[in-house]
Amino acid sequence: MINVKVPQVVFRTRVRDESIGGDNPFKWEDKTTEDYFKSKTAILFSLPGAFTPTCSTYQLPDFEKLAEQFYSKGIDVIYCLSVNDAFVMNAWAEKMNICNVKVIPDGSGNMTRFLGMLIGKNHLGFGNRSWRFMAVVNNGVVEKWWQEPGINNDGDDSDPYIESTPEKMMEYLGNK
Repeated sequence: MINVKVPQVVFRTRVRDESIGGDNPFKWEDKTTEDYFKSKTAILFSLPGAFTPTCSTYQLPDFEKLAEQFYSKGIDVIYCLSVNDAFVMNAWAEKMNICNVKVIPDGSGNMTRFLGMLIGKNHLGFGNRSWRFMAVVNNGVVEKWWQEPGINNDGDDSDPYIESTPEKMMEYLGNK
């Protein structure tokens, strides 16, 4: 997966627009892979789902906690990708008080599928979700890739979380 350009995908997002007023001042906005990755050095990590235990207890909050350290190592932006819609991703980021990590809603799973990371989590009632992975992406090209072992569609995994941790990312950036 190294030296591969990230797939071209359009993401349906919801962005704040104060001119709308009311309790839900958001509008639809299409964002492309290029919008997210052009002329940036980014961390991209993906997880099975918003509001799920490992994702909410460790993965997202730990990337948030280490954000300033990542920025000091030359990272411009940190993205969390999940096969969830924009409403869910925004609500999760708000609930988790996330300020430094930007969430990308891959509601249709296209980006995840094109990266070969779309799996079935039907045994949990989730449907299609992302296998855990992370990458350093420079100007739209994957520089470094990690994914959890045992990728499968059978539901017999233990939801490993050892390769796509912020500590692994910090170790890599520290040795560059």
